[in-house]
Amino acid sequence: MAEIKEVTPKEVENRLEKEEDMEVIDVREDEEVAQGMIENARHIPLGELPDELDSLDKKKDYVMVCRSGRRSMNAAQLMDEQGFKVSNMAGGMLKWEGEVIS
Repeated sequence: MAEIKEVTPKEVENRLEKEEDMEVIDVREDEEVAQGMIENARHIPLGELPDELDSLDKKKDYVMVCRSGRRSMNAAQLMDEQGFKVSNMAGGMLKWEGEVIS
């Protein structure tokens, strides 16, 4: 199993501000996302991710996000095993200091 790259919330925020070609995927449950999520993030609950992989582009960079970073690491490992370019946001939304939308 490959080592999954971890990025800090600040790095994710900077990449989003520069409009780098990446997609943030939030794997939290609906009730967690209702409390706010990163703008333009795509919400795919972790349990639904395996069924959604076919709709994702393997040429894109993905950053996985959850509440604390544990579930998103599991999601990143799943995606890595399927050949996606993926990293995990360390600390999850608990460490996010940027804007959120609800």
